[in-house]
Amino acid sequence: MNSYRFSDKPISVNRIVAHVAFWVVVWLFTSFVYGYNKQDFGMALENNLSFLPIHILYFYTVAYFLPRFLFNKQYFIFFFLLLLCVFILIPLLTRLMDVFVVEPKLDAYLKSKGYYKWDKVTGTIWERLTNADAYLSAFKGANLVVWVAIAIRSFKLWYERHHAALQAELNFLKGQIHPHFLFNTLNNLYALTLSNSPKSPNIVMGLSEILRYMLYECNVERVALKKDVEVLESYILIEKIRYEERLDLSFTKTGNIDVHQIAPLLLLPLVENAFKHGASEKVGEAWVSIDLSVKDNLLKFKVGNSKAETIDQMASNHYGKIGLENVRKRLQIIYPNAHELKVFNEEEMFVAILEINLDKMSTL
Repeated sequence: MNSYRFSDKPISVNRIVAHVAFWVVVWLFTSFVYGYNKQDFGMALENNLSFLPIHILYFYTVAYFLPRFLFNKQYFIFFFLLLLCVFILIPLLTRLMDVFVVEPKLDAYLKSKGYYKWDKVTGTIWERLTNADAYLSAFKGANLVVWVAIAIRSFKLWYERHHAALQAELNFLKGQIHPHFLFNTLNNLYALTLSNSPKSPNIVMGLSEILRYMLYECNVERVALKKDVEVLESYILIEKIRYEERLDLSFTKTGNIDVHQIAPLLLLPLVENAFKHGASEKVGEAWVSIDLSVKDNLLKFKVGNSKAETIDQMASNHYGKIGLENVRKRLQIIYPNAHELKVFNEEEMFVAILEINLDKMSTL
């Protein structure tokens, strides 16, 4: 059974301090605006401090208490209480504070400055409470402050949920890499064990290192580029052991990879696709070419491979679909407007070129 929560986050000291700081800023800002017009900042501070509890009560009622009725689909109660707060209770509380606290203090203050009478304190209490102009002013003042605060909170909630959705999608995409990679590698290992190949133990060792990295070191936003490349080299070594002389393999690195960081497991799927859809399907000799370069903050990663002669048109249209689409989506989330992935699917070769500005990683 679903239940409404007061907030998506637990109440902590930091959160309380943030809320207190926000209301202090509201108090100081409104006092500055009012005091600037009246040329008396001290009086403005005192008067606005009188209204601050009403604004605080209004905000937490509308932003935190009333949504429970909306969440539980009690729409009539929600809108009734909302309209009651907006048009009656809060303006009335504001006028009461005006009539019994603020206006008498202002009247005494103005008399001390040489003014004999202030027209806002004339008339009966009822006349002053129900004065249309004063009531409208109270309505606008209270609602302006609180609805600006509610707008800020609404934006914050939207951002947090958008962020959480992106993080969930990113975790899902990253999670897809593990079974996809493991399935392909185990297939290769299975083929070797059928022939009692002495290369099987080396492949198992290399695979265990890669899986250890995937399971225990990739649960962070970024890793050392050097470490990610080392895992890439381990995978390339596994494929090199498997294919031996049948595979013409080249891997070149240029630039300093020791000082940079990158989102984990962005490069591996491109290389995995090169072997899976190129070398593993090729009847005769196959080739895979991998070039990685880093210049300043720009990483350029180019992976090319031969294409199987037996691949049909439908397979060609979906060439490397799972791995490449996964990489594309992760890049859009992690490096928005800071990457470029080009794919060239030619008759005899397939080439993927990835460029990333490593300094412009999105923080999730």
